[in-house]
Amino acid sequence: MNFHSTGLNLSRLCNEALDQPIDEAERETMIAAAASKVEELFDILRIDHRNDHNTRDTPQRVAKMYVEEILQGRYTAPPRITEFDNVRSYDQLIVTGPIELRSMCAHHLMPIYGYAYIGILPSAEGKIIGLSKYDRIVDYFASRLQIQEELVKQIGDYIVDMTKPRGLAVRISAVHMCKTQRGVRSSRRSRMVNTYFWGELATSAEHKSEFLQECVTLDRGSAE
Repeated sequence: MNFHSTGLNLSRLCNEALDQPIDEAERETMIAAAASKVEELFDILRIDHRNDHNTRDTPQRVAKMYVEEILQGRYTAPPRITEFDNVRSYDQLIVTGPIELRSMCAHHLMPIYGYAYIGILPSAEGKIIGLSKYDRIVDYFASRLQIQEELVKQIGDYIVDMTKPRGLAVRISAVHMCKTQRGVRSSRRSRMVNTYFWGELATSAEHKSEFLQECVTLDRGSAE
């Protein structure tokens, strides 16, 4: 099947959502077409997916996994976020984490896994969202082909747009299997850490230091 004829916007970057979520019929068509291509790949690699009981259904499983799990954030609508008015005008730092993060490297199609930490300086005029919603936001943007430098900004930009905080910080610490399973094959303990700051968390050394210290505390707690 030629997906250029479906009306889907193929000009989107790999870590961006399509203009419109795909419906069930489009999803099934995509899975079937992708499974056919995985079969072609297996043929090229001389892997028998017709007679070998180990790989007979693998192309279908792989195609379904990509569409419904690994890349679901590309094909679905953003998670519904219940917003609450900041009735008590709370204006101190909130930090949540570690939030489990699973994604897929856009360069080698290898897993990325680790944790995200989010710091929020609420605005009296802004909104507050439930803590579990931050997990859903992280999962939504991670469920695409990603690079960590862009993922951290996508998560933060979305939260800033939704809640209008005085300041925000997003920190990700993750293992990249494109580094641990191939190439240099470094230790699985080798991680990449990056942080991005918005608003007062970008301009206030005090708030920035407090956020980073809370991340260390949360990280230690998760290891106990």
